Amino acid sequence: MGFTIFALLFVGFMDLWENTVDTIALMVVAVVIAVTVGLPLGVLAARNSIANNLMRPILDGMQTMPSFVYLLPGILFFGLGKPAGIFATIIYAVPPVIRLTNLGIRQVSTEAVEAAHAFGTTPFQLLTKVQIPMALPTIMAGINQTTMMALAMVTIASMVAAGGLGDNVLRALQKNQPGNGAIAGLAIVFLAIVIDRLTQSVAQEQEDRRSVG
Repeated sequence: MGFTIFALLFVGFMDLWENTVDTIALMVVAVVIAVTVGLPLGVLAARNSIANNLMRPILDGMQTMPSFVYLLPGILFFGLGKPAGIFATIIYAVPPVIRLTNLGIRQVSTEAVEAAHAFGTTPFQLLTKVQIPMALPTIMAGINQTTMMALAMVTIASMVAAGGLGDNVLRALQKNQPGNGAIAGLAIVFLAIVIDRLTQSVAQEQEDRRSVG
């Protein structure tokens, strides 16, 4: 809590509040869309070997591609601006949630799945009542990683005029102002730490509820 207050005060006193809010807004939109797309694809990959085999090389390519490359299709489809930055961020950040959703569901014990089948559960009930709850810690880790990657990409997306704290870093580089660049960089680091702690606390709360239940 103390660090969060310090981070927010630092952002405010350094006159970076508006750009920080822009960064958070861009990141939240990208993460929501990435998770909305990634969770169903992860479930599909976990329950269908053909889909898993098709997705694996695509995800490998997405995670090894240099992040700057993702800006090109964003510019091609949307031109310069926030939509291009969000589009590039979604593509860059979606693989972790797909992979870890897939992994989490596959790691659910066969005994639990067999017991659910013995009670006559439907495939949908098996997924929503057994597999997803038991895989939730791994899925939340995937969402956390997607969030962190989205924050990193949103910063890079300033190169396509997406705005946010990345603009401060970019201007500092262009004008050779290492001090301003360091301040903006620290703001990004503080923001990443705060968001990471928030997502981890949500994951821990979900795990505690599952343990109590």
